[in-house]
Amino acid sequence: MGPSKARDGTVRFDVIIVGGGSAGCVLANRLSARPGTRVLLIEAGRDTPPGKVPAEILDSYPRVAYFSERNIWKDLRVRLQPVSHNRPERPEPRRYEQARIMGGGSSLNDMQANRGTPDDYDGWREMGAMGWGWDDVLPYFRKVERDTDFSGPMHGQDGRIPVRRIQPEAWPGFSLAARDAFASAGFDDLKDQNAVFGDGYFPVAISNFPDQRVSSAIGYLDEATRARPNLTIWPDTHALRIAFEGQRAVGVHVRRAGADVFVGGGLTVVSSGALHSPALLLRSGIGPGAALQRLGIPLVADRTGVGQSLQEHATISVSAYMPRHARLQAALRRHIHVALRYSSGLAGAPEQDMYMVAISKTGWHPVGLCLGSLLTWINKPFSRGTVSLTSPDPLVEPDVAFNLLADHRDAERLKNGLLFIAKLFEDPAMRRVAYDPFPTSYSERVRDLAKVTAKNKVLTSVLAGLLGGPAVLRRTLINSVIAEGAGLAELVRDEDKLDAFVRDKVHGVWHASGTCRMGDETDRDAVVNPGGRVIGVDDLAVVDASVMPWVPRANTNLPTLMIAEKMADALKAG
Repeated sequence: MGPSKARDGTVRFDVIIVGGGSAGCVLANRLSARPGTRVLLIEAGRDTPPGKVPAEILDSYPRVAYFSERNIWKDLRVRLQPVSHNRPERPEPRRYEQARIMGGGSSLNDMQANRGTPDDYDGWREMGAMGWGWDDVLPYFRKVERDTDFSGPMHGQDGRIPVRRIQPEAWPGFSLAARDAFASAGFDDLKDQNAVFGDGYFPVAISNFPDQRVSSAIGYLDEATRARPNLTIWPDTHALRIAFEGQRAVGVHVRRAGADVFVGGGLTVVSSGALHSPALLLRSGIGPGAALQRLGIPLVADRTGVGQSLQEHATISVSAYMPRHARLQAALRRHIHVALRYSSGLAGAPEQDMYMVAISKTGWHPVGLCLGSLLTWINKPFSRGTVSLTSPDPLVEPDVAFNLLADHRDAERLKNGLLFIAKLFEDPAMRRVAYDPFPTSYSERVRDLAKVTAKNKVLTSVLAGLLGGPAVLRRTLINSVIAEGAGLAELVRDEDKLDAFVRDKVHGVWHASGTCRMGDETDRDAVVNPGGRVIGVDDLAVVDASVMPWVPRANTNLPTLMIAEKMADALKAG
């Protein structure tokens, strides 16, 4: 049973899902499971149906796919640093890779299957998201997953997303040394990050089996689901704006095959991610009234919270040259094996507010193969950013200001995190596998080098060969060619230079969230209620990472899948 047609020829569905990302694929599966419900899934990027998933998407090493412009919103630029009072110039916009492909971020990300901590979700409930405490969300985490290592009341066995861990006997020397350094620093071996909470290290849980990515598109849009006559999938379709009759959403204007088309819907669900979901609401007249009126956008609902409370896990890293015996071997594609969850001890910060991973391969190219990194991020940030519009034109990307480290508590924790990494590199186990550590930044130059081209392959082959030469040559190349800014020893002993480096080089880990946060309907800054429905209008919902009241202490993909499963039940009940 496909779409119906109105008398005026308008194609009409019962449910329109705008965005085929992590959440959208879950919703398409769950909402089309009722045969009488006609569902349309719209995705701006290309489709990856069963049997036609590109090898670089399936690859356990994700960085080749992540930097291909055909997989991302190539014109998206963001500002990471805040605007300082004594330096009012706006920071230079930088690239920020957001997926434009079926499966969204789950088709390109690092595959870390991390739930966060129970306190995260109890905190959501305390912020007005009733029904979202840990006891409420645990059944949906279990519903998502098929854990191949652990069973019992904390884990699911029948979900569509496999979760597994690569055990230490398969790890390269760099990962083993990082584990030993964590242990020497006094941390516990937690074994299972998703069931044992507290400070400690563990094998990283990943959504990957047997050695291939399992995205939400792979897990939830299998052949049986796609064969449902009541499910229609439109890839390569750009949502322009939501249509309203009064306060009721009645469909979506889209651009498809070069033509602008209107498709009618009984319920519209926006699942376009934490940057593009608020942008779509704003273009459609839902957001801060004064700002929309300045752009000439007719106001439908004055919701001040749309595009506010943007959050990201601010991060910094230190890299080092690895001798051949410590590197990732060709038989193992997966590059992150061990992680550490730890507490900063900063006054006012929650426990387990910091996270660290050991990366045993920092790029697809020969230089990436010989450099390992320890990367730390703020697991529970206080800084907040914004998503706004500079134009009502749907083809113009939104203005995104993350304001990373705007809150001094975030700056202090990230600086202390870099100093902690420096100490870990001094551990005897690390000194055996990591030479000449240096602070690293995710600059535009690094992004350019991450593109898979013949030129980059040649350049990095030459540089990797030179790095393997005499130690004095390696140090010279690191200081003059690879590193940017002050050396590690200089940062450790000079607090002013440390502060400047961290504030200038901070970046995110693609965990944007919080821009359409859920809360009580009496909360003026809440955008959706705990069931995902947009407050102040009818027949419109938002389901993705943008609804998170406070980003969890986790990679955001698994929590986003959980949100989609839980809100799918709420939408079906409604």
